[in-house]
Amino acid sequence: MSVNPRAVGALLGTAALLCVLGGCGASPAHERGASEAGRRFAAALAAGDYRTGCELLAPETRDQVEEDAEGPCGPALRELELPRAGATRGVDVYGRDAMLRMTGDTLFLSLFHGGWRVTAAGCEPQAEDEPYHCSLKGG
Repeated sequence: MSVNPRAVGALLGTAALLCVLGGCGASPAHERGASEAGRRFAAALAAGDYRTGCELLAPETRDQVEEDAEGPCGPALRELELPRAGATRGVDVYGRDAMLRMTGDTLFLSLFHGGWRVTAAGCEPQAEDEPYHCSLKGG
C-alpha cells in the first residue's frame, strides 16, 4: 500500500480548516477506538497470537495476506515478521480512516461496522514527497 504523506497532509489540512470553520474536530472516541485497535493488533503479534491479529485486519487486507501466502492468515502473518510496535506516538483520524504512529511501526486503520480494523502495517515513511512503504497491506 502506498500512502502519500503529502496527500494525507493536504486532506488533514482541508479537514482541519473545515473543522475550524464548522466547529468540529476528530472525535475523541474515534481517536481512542483507532488507537485501541492498533494497540490490540500490536499486542497480539507481540504475544504470538496471530489468530487475533488476523481478526483485527480489514477484510481486504486479510484476503491479500492469504492470497500472497497461498495459505491461511495466521501462519502468513507470522511469516511477515512485522516490526514490534511500542508506545503510541500519535494518531490522526480523517473521516473513517486513521494513521497510528507507534514506536517501531506505523499502522493504517479504517472504521468498519464491527469497529476499527488494520488496513496496513509495517509501514515506514519514505522521502518527504513519497508514500509510506508497508509490508502488510490490502489489495
